[in-house]
Amino acid sequence: MTVLEDRIAMAESDNTITLDEMFERLEKMPVPEGYKVEIVEGTVFMSPQRDTHWEIIADIYEQLRTKYPRKRVKSDVRIDYPGHLNGFATDVTVMAEDAAKTEGGRWRCEDVEFVAEVISKGTAANDYGPKKTAYAKAGVPVFIIADPYRGECRICTHPRDGRYAVEVKADFGEELDLTGTPLGLVLKTDEFPRD
Repeated sequence: MTVLEDRIAMAESDNTITLDEMFERLEKMPVPEGYKVEIVEGTVFMSPQRDTHWEIIADIYEQLRTKYPRKRVKSDVRIDYPGHLNGFATDVTVMAEDAAKTEGGRWRCEDVEFVAEVISKGTAANDYGPKKTAYAKAGVPVFIIADPYRGECRICTHPRDGRYAVEVKADFGEELDLTGTPLGLVLKTDEFPRD
């Protein structure tokens, strides 16, 4: 099958397609290097990773590594979340200590303790909307949105009934006190670059 035939098959498929089938087809397509691919509510999104984006991810990762072993901190790894066809490759994820992959070789969203997403202009609505809802429905205790365009972070905690009960805004440069959450540490944002 050619890439064009695969794209046509995806477009013509009915609502019975699964995330696995969608990702299988995407793996056959020529995704440009440096792009992240996610499926949000059944729609495929490809977004380029910019320097600013990567610097914030790296900063968060390095700070998490002071507390967590490398095997618990993930980046750009597919995890399926509640809702219609949600397969996310989150920017930074912390898995529970006893998390184990499924028989299919993937991590379970029920084992996610922390997610950080860095906003890209083209997909910002996903992070503030359907992805935030999916993380809350999955019971992810801490979700951070880092927005280099606004120079701020949103800290979402206490997931309940498909939404986060607590949402706090902090400007870049402020410390994010997460000691009262399962993450149990303070994240510094003073070196987060702005776009």
